[in-house]
Amino acid sequence: MTTQNASAHDVSFDIVPRAHRPMKPRTHGLTEIRAPYYSTFGTRHLQDVFDVAGQWVDGIKWAGGSFALVPKEQVRAFSDIAHEHGAYVSSGGWIETVLRYGEDAVDAYLREAKEVGFDTIEISTGFIILPTSGLLRLVERVTAAGLRAKPELGIQIGSGGDSGEAELAAEGAKDVGDLIERARRTLEAGADIVMIESEGITENVTDWNTSAVASIINGVGLENVMFEAADGPVFEWYLKHYGNEVNLFVDHSQILQLEGLRQNIWGNKSTWGRVINPMFS
Repeated sequence: MTTQNASAHDVSFDIVPRAHRPMKPRTHGLTEIRAPYYSTFGTRHLQDVFDVAGQWVDGIKWAGGSFALVPKEQVRAFSDIAHEHGAYVSSGGWIETVLRYGEDAVDAYLREAKEVGFDTIEISTGFIILPTSGLLRLVERVTAAGLRAKPELGIQIGSGGDSGEAELAAEGAKDVGDLIERARRTLEAGADIVMIESEGITENVTDWNTSAVASIINGVGLENVMFEAADGPVFEWYLKHYGNEVNLFVDHSQILQLEGLRQNIWGNKSTWGRVINPMFS
């Protein structure tokens, strides 16, 4: 079964139809990639990534405050390349660090984020004890600064860093209902999308918590959430169960592997030839 000719996109071998993928800017089926963090690279490498696969990249994210270790002009140069290719630029988790230094530090952080070309501020809560009211005030602060707010929520206490499985298990997990309620309220307060932490769901667990994924999607809406999925079996599982319109965060090295699954041009024994998204005129 074929569903779309590839000619709407700039690709080779467009004689072979594939599952429908909308053009950028997309509102669903988003792929966000990791900027330098586990892999250190510069603007020449990023330009190569966008030259090859830019039409499949919707945004880039600087994880773990890594941008704070890079000269400002380099951060700005990354933003310029992303914007030239129709991709947004997001901070990753770091506002937890900034919050320790007070309100003025938060405002200064947001000002500099705009100066270096950030579009989105991720508001991570894995390492801090933050009531919902405080989270909503942060969402409003970010949007008032002219930036998009992306709360990052999870069910694992202590998520968002490099903690081990045993260490996280000792901390315990939260009820998924709390995550869903907080996500709904942040969206009502003006959040752009909600990032879902992988710890406690598909990362640092013995068995994947797939029921939590179903509850989140059913409770918040597929289009309103993005799942961390920087592991091949994980993003394949999301596509297999929720189709190619699921929003995913992956490593920059995985763009084409993920997009091949989204478009149904490759896969393994459980996905090969089975990803379908028809478009009818």
